[in-house]
Amino acid sequence: MQKVKRPYRFWRRLLRVLGVLVTLLLLFFLYLVWVSNIKPPKVDDKSALSLQRNQPEPGLYTIGNNWLRKSNSGLYEMYVSGDAFERGVINGKLSAELIQTQEDYFTEQIDKMVPSKNYQYFLKYVIGWFNRNLVNHVTPEYKQEIYGVSQSASDNYGYIGTKYQRILNYHSAHDIGHALQNLMLVGCTSFGTWGTASQDSSLIIGRNFDFYVGDNFAKNKIVLFANPKAGYKFMSVTWGGFIGVVSGMNEKGLTVTINAAKSNIPTGSATPVSLVAREILQYAKNINEAIAIAKSRKMFVSESFLVGSAEDNKAVIIEKTPKALDIYDPNRNSILCTNHFQSNNLGTTKINKESLAESASPYRYQRLTQLLQNNGPNTVQKTIDILRDTRGLDGNDIGLGNEKAVNQLIAHHAVVFQPKQLRVWVSTAPWQLGQFVCYDLNKIFSLQGLQHNTEIIDSAYTIAADTLLQTPAFNNFRLFYNMKHRYMDGGTISPDSMVAANPQSYLAYMLAGDYLYKQKNYQQALPYYRQALTKEIATVAEKKHIEERIATITTKQ
Repeated sequence: MQKVKRPYRFWRRLLRVLGVLVTLLLLFFLYLVWVSNIKPPKVDDKSALSLQRNQPEPGLYTIGNNWLRKSNSGLYEMYVSGDAFERGVINGKLSAELIQTQEDYFTEQIDKMVPSKNYQYFLKYVIGWFNRNLVNHVTPEYKQEIYGVSQSASDNYGYIGTKYQRILNYHSAHDIGHALQNLMLVGCTSFGTWGTASQDSSLIIGRNFDFYVGDNFAKNKIVLFANPKAGYKFMSVTWGGFIGVVSGMNEKGLTVTINAAKSNIPTGSATPVSLVAREILQYAKNINEAIAIAKSRKMFVSESFLVGSAEDNKAVIIEKTPKALDIYDPNRNSILCTNHFQSNNLGTTKINKESLAESASPYRYQRLTQLLQNNGPNTVQKTIDILRDTRGLDGNDIGLGNEKAVNQLIAHHAVVFQPKQLRVWVSTAPWQLGQFVCYDLNKIFSLQGLQHNTEIIDSAYTIAADTLLQTPAFNNFRLFYNMKHRYMDGGTISPDSMVAANPQSYLAYMLAGDYLYKQKNYQQALPYYRQALTKEIATVAEKKHIEERIATITTKQ
């Protein structure tokens, strides 16, 4: 009898354990659904929803004094005004097609990274859990503005979340990806000069926003001019559906640009970096006010905010982590920023030392230092020349597209600010090699709407396109670039053609080796890996990868 009961008891206990596990999983799933169900903010006056977009001329869209047009430069230009919900609705109605297309591009990239729809569905709730407290860290004003924008979002992505949930969460997408995987999708370079370091002694700020989530994502850039009911008028370079700021200047001549720094894995959400930058731009007129705003917000990734001020005629870097804040003031007439901290406190942390030892940031910083020292007193033209520089230390050829170069040929945009004059130059495609067109904020903010589809740039200050565009080297880089992405998408390439198109690039040899290695053509891959080690390699991780592959192949011999 005992022999009969034992199996019965075993299976009964197993079923109980399984029952408990299933119950826990169900409760966990229900919890994820609950925490990811973000409620929209309360809006007392929703009359803006009845506003209608007009098209007085082909290519020009208006709602009252607000407008959207596409410049001959290829940049979209938009002006919005009003209180939070109203300007959000206007933004959404004017740029509805751009918002929906941008989400298409974003989800296309997600589909490449996570092909399984079931896993995407699960990740929706994981991100919902991660962002469970996000609404508590976004100001009521920005929640209402995002809610207004979301009214024009696509109807095609309900499986991801409601329109409001999606647009809100997209504002923290950079922070989540940066923190959880240290993707460094924003490996930016920025710098400023003033006093004796500038030819006319006034402040000049330059920055590359080296943000890459696919070529399509950078197609439709928007130069936004905002006239909020509260705070200062400002401009920023953005994209459809995004109210945060990565590069911008306000009517008081205060500028903000952000540079990512290495972060630890966070335990929960806080204020997205771009919304902290937006608040500084909208509500600060000098450096002290910018610092006060940064101190008041909790973030869950590490970031450098380079803040320039016409009032102070200088710039500083606000370095902020989830737990600390420090200010880097070089006490000279220039300031440089790549992707590591420089302040006395945060510059000596373990994670910052790791970044210095392993990343391309210190090399790029050294190259930036050389360029500023060798060019004499700075000007707008010289600033743009530096932002376009593709070479390594001492002008060495390190291959086009190297992460160690100031110009990595992946930039979403580049910007130059003259805060005292309230002028801003924005790059045009491709990357920062096309023309830099100039906007005079004094003129633009004095416009009483647009009645005709006319150019608003100040053409007298346009900076010509880079001569690199007309060279065989650039044509070859285009071939390399296309082959690189074909390889990354699982397509076939010619290893010899890959390296011939970018012969000084370690990446060309490394990818050629990887391609052959995956095909188990180990002996053919070996010389490509060995050649890669003779080139300027961007990161320690990539060098280690190459060395490990060589060691694996040689042990097979």
